[in-house]
Amino acid sequence: MRIVEFAVSVAAFASLLCAPAPAQWLNYPTRGIPRTADGKPNLSAPAPKTADGKPDLSGVWEHLNARTSAYYLDRTDIPWQPWAKALFDQNIANNQINNPEGHCLPRGLPKADAFDLHKIIQTPELIVILYEYQTTYRQIFTDGRELPKDPNPTWAGYSTGHWEGDTLVVESNGFNGKAWLSYRGNPTSDGMHLTERMRRRDFGHMDIQITIDDPKAYTKPWTVELHPQLIPDTELMEFVCDENEKDLRHLTTK
Repeated sequence: MRIVEFAVSVAAFASLLCAPAPAQWLNYPTRGIPRTADGKPNLSAPAPKTADGKPDLSGVWEHLNARTSAYYLDRTDIPWQPWAKALFDQNIANNQINNPEGHCLPRGLPKADAFDLHKIIQTPELIVILYEYQTTYRQIFTDGRELPKDPNPTWAGYSTGHWEGDTLVVESNGFNGKAWLSYRGNPTSDGMHLTERMRRRDFGHMDIQITIDDPKAYTKPWTVELHPQLIPDTELMEFVCDENEKDLRHLTTK
């Protein structure tokens, strides 16, 4: 595939990633999903519970229309540090040529939750999130441990969680500062701390409030929201960026 304009290629590539993945097991409905009389998933049914009475967040989820009508940074007054705003403007001017995705690198957080089909697997002491893009994963420990004091920086960071009623509160640190908050080029630093409040509103809808506290890149903490929808009767598919047609020699700035 020849890439004439990086911005165009990223947009096309992104549109594929945002669409719900076709099922790998055809004619195999997801078990345990409430259905209407005509057999369609009833996404407005009550949210399920685990054996210990906690809300069960399990399932395949996606924040639909993430790059258009549901772009999660829209209508947000971002409190930029000057260098971060300058870098963001440079990323826009350069057609996002340094986008980690364009170089087969991980998306990082919270971008992966905002723009990726993902599967949540919940156990009493650990929640695992599997991301379709790059076949990556995230662990949220709910066993009472504290966040590491001097973590080895990673793309996904380190996450711990606890329940406040029906809301899972997740704290994360230890990021490497290489990820963007979105495909447009909002930078992060290795000082970022995320606080996420996750609530499964009903069977098919989740509300997530994300507070971004990154004093190196932004002058104060700021909050955005995600509203993922359950994607029933499907499964994740393996996605390895290096196996797709790509030729970095054709990536260009404006």
